[in-house]
Amino acid sequence: MHIHFLDPYRPRVSLIHQLDPRVKLVLALAFILTTSLVPFGAWPIYILLFTLSMSIVIASELGVKYVLKRAALAIPFVLAAVPLMFTVNGPAVLVIPIGSATFTLTSTGLERFISIASKSWISVQIAIVLAASTSFPDLLVAMRAIKLPRLLVAVFGLMWRYLFVLADEVLRLLRARSARSGELDGYKAGGTLTWRAKVTGGMAGNLFVRSFERGDRIYSAMAARGYDGEVRSLPLPPLTSKAWATLFGGLCLLIVLLG
Repeated sequence: MHIHFLDPYRPRVSLIHQLDPRVKLVLALAFILTTSLVPFGAWPIYILLFTLSMSIVIASELGVKYVLKRAALAIPFVLAAVPLMFTVNGPAVLVIPIGSATFTLTSTGLERFISIASKSWISVQIAIVLAASTSFPDLLVAMRAIKLPRLLVAVFGLMWRYLFVLADEVLRLLRARSARSGELDGYKAGGTLTWRAKVTGGMAGNLFVRSFERGDRIYSAMAARGYDGEVRSLPLPPLTSKAWATLFGGLCLLIVLLG
C-alpha cells in the first residue's frame, strides 16, 4: 500500500521541476545558508529573500497557498526562540510581572526573535519547493553527486523508505481495531480514559514489535539480493551549459544579498 500523504512530491512541468536535481539541491542549500548568515534586523535583505522565495514558488507552479500553508511547519521550532525576547539585554519595551518574578521584554530580544522567525519561515519555503519539485530518488542521486558521505545518503534513503513501512503498519493496526470494535445506537463506543490509554499503549508496543520484525525481513530480502549499503543507479549526465549558468547566476545573487 502506498501512503500518498507522506510523499510531498508534486509532478509539474514548471521550470523548477525541469531543473537538474543537483543544481536545485546546491542552490537550496546555498539559499538556506545565506538566509541563516544574514545579520539580525536586516529587514531589507529579509524582504528581498522573501521576494526571491515567492518568485521561486510561482515559477514552480506549486501554488503560493500550498507552500505557505506547509511553511507553518516552522512555527513549533520558532517557539524555542521565545525566551530570547526576555533574556537578551537591551532597552525595555514591556515589563510583565508574574507572581514574584518579573519578565522584561527588550527591543533587542524582540528584534532577534522576529529575525529568527523570519529566517526560519523563508528557509522552510525553499525546502518545501525542493521536496515538492524533486522526487526523493533524484534527491538521493543528487546527494551522491555532490559527494555527500555514502553512509549519510544511505541513512536518508532507508529512513524515508521505512517511514512508509511504519505508516503501513499503523494503518493495519487501525483497520484491525475498527474491525473488532462494535458500536450500538444509543451507546457510547469505547471505555474510560484509562481504558483508552491502555489500548493506545498496547497498540504502540505492538506497532514497535511489528515494525521491527518487518524491517528485519525487508533488510534480509535486500541483503539476499546483493545490497551492500548503497543503492546504485545509472550515472547522471553532465550538466548542460544552461544548468551551469543557472547555478552560477543563483550563487552570485546569493553572494550579493549576503554582502
